[in-house]
Amino acid sequence: MSRRPPDATLVTPPVLRAWRLPEPTGGKESRGSILVVGGSTETLGAVTLAAEAALRSGAGKLQVVVPSKVAPHVSIALPEALVRGVPSTEEGAIRASSAELVLDLAERASAVLIGPGMADKEETAGFVAALLPRLGCPVVLDALGLAAVTADPTCLHHLDGRVVLTPNPTELAITLHVSPDEVDDDPAGSARRLAEQARATVGLGGAVSWVAAPDGRLWEDESGGAGLGVSGSGDVRAGVTAGLLARGAEPEQAAVWASYLHGRAGERLAATVGRLGFLARELPPQVPRVLAEVDL
Repeated sequence: MSRRPPDATLVTPPVLRAWRLPEPTGGKESRGSILVVGGSTETLGAVTLAAEAALRSGAGKLQVVVPSKVAPHVSIALPEALVRGVPSTEEGAIRASSAELVLDLAERASAVLIGPGMADKEETAGFVAALLPRLGCPVVLDALGLAAVTADPTCLHHLDGRVVLTPNPTELAITLHVSPDEVDDDPAGSARRLAEQARATVGLGGAVSWVAAPDGRLWEDESGGAGLGVSGSGDVRAGVTAGLLARGAEPEQAAVWASYLHGRAGERLAATVGRLGFLARELPPQVPRVLAEVDL
């Protein structure tokens, strides 16, 4: 049985309305530029889901980096995006040495998301480790993008808290070097532990979602449902988080809002499609509708 800390703030629409997202004042430049790095020849869908979710959450400009072998397909799937292909391994994963080839995009971005659909733990960890020291904007690390944190929890300290980590419970256990049962027994405490170690905000998905800030603040989000336990769902949540960061949200604000937007999008689909059986690709179009609901 998981323990629920009494100091956790329950995420509700009134809580969000009292913590409003930055309001764009002009064109796409005012809404920020998001760079999404991810994908492999076998997991192309993850990066496209995350990238669309970033735009659906309000980011203005989209840039995507994928293995060169699949870049033409991404360009077709995401006509809104600037797509750059970079060298990959024989197995189709982005090479660590490719970090040098995306620095110009990363340095111009308002936020960077690394990880959805990436393959090859060692190459990905090397890519993240090479890119992180050169970044000055907020960063989201998802899925295998967390490998660099697993290897060195201090690798994010130079970013002064401008980071959101979006693990699922299994990924959180791997990153903390603990058993999955330990995370299941205390998901809130585990999220807090990683937030403290990495000096980053942690958005932990699950039946109940938890957001932990480096200073110990904690939010509990009960929105969502069993239908969100589907392939690609976490990629959507990571994309929403990054899109909100690009808009100018603070890391913990982006993580809390993304958790609710993702969960409520799932609830809307459960009501129209069915409690189970809706697809992750159906989540991003719901995000603007949920934003409108909250912003009443």
